[in-house]
Amino acid sequence: MAVEVKIPTVFRKFTGNEATVELEPGTIADLIDQLGSRYPGLKEQLLAGDGELHRYVNVYVNDEDARYLEKLDTNVGEGDTVSLLPSVAGGA
Repeated sequence: MAVEVKIPTVFRKFTGNEATVELEPGTIADLIDQLGSRYPGLKEQLLAGDGELHRYVNVYVNDEDARYLEKLDTNVGEGDTVSLLPSVAGGA
């Protein structure tokens, strides 16, 4: 069984419009590497130049924010769901 990764609309241009992808279990960093290998350009959208998550990208593992877990070192196992959510700003 794999890890299900939910891809938000803004990143689907990199995945050929796939809304979900299945990846091998590992850490969040491992999943991002897998996404980068499979979908060129996506990794750079998720990670900043220092190798950390961009400030505007939130990663949830089974509805828990990875920033409050072990960030990129958070383990993700078989059957888990990872959601990539870009922050939304704006308003008047």
